[in-house]
Amino acid sequence: MELLQERIRKDGVIKSGNVLKVDSFLNHQMDIELINEIGKEFKRIFAECPINKILTIEASGIGIACLTAQYFNVPVVFAKKAQSINIDGAVYSAKIESFTHKKTYDVIVSKKFISPEDRILIIDDFLANGCALAGLIDIVKSAGASVEGIGIVIEKGFQNGGEMIRNMGIRLESLAIVESMNAENSTIEFRK
Repeated sequence: MELLQERIRKDGVIKSGNVLKVDSFLNHQMDIELINEIGKEFKRIFAECPINKILTIEASGIGIACLTAQYFNVPVVFAKKAQSINIDGAVYSAKIESFTHKKTYDVIVSKKFISPEDRILIIDDFLANGCALAGLIDIVKSAGASVEGIGIVIEKGFQNGGEMIRNMGIRLESLAIVESMNAENSTIEFRK
């Protein structure tokens, strides 16, 4: 998606440790026009899939999932990173490690929101090592539902997450795949 790549080059900030900050337009402050275009693109890519729910993880994936869901006319379910008194009853859970935050979370989804008849599109902002996606896939499988596909806004192609997920036989589509980035000279190369 050329529009996205241009925006990453213009406003993305490369930090040491292979961190790409896109907080000015994607995951802190959100450019709604851009995210709306991202939602349209995910609809175009997965148009033939019989999706009836979108699943993401809090917090950065929620806005992207919601704007995507409007094109599929389906609800969004998001995995929570903490148990709260508002979640009653049984839950599906998975342990995930955040590349950015260097923390492990127990993420949960109430069992009343995912069932065996659900055909799910997973949406998230970033893919690095694939731990978050693996956790969401485990939750979907625990529910007996099916993962129809995964839509990622930015994939770090130089890390192993994309390869790991694709090797599971799951359709993974990333709108921008960063092949390499250099913090010293602020350059980003995208996979063709």
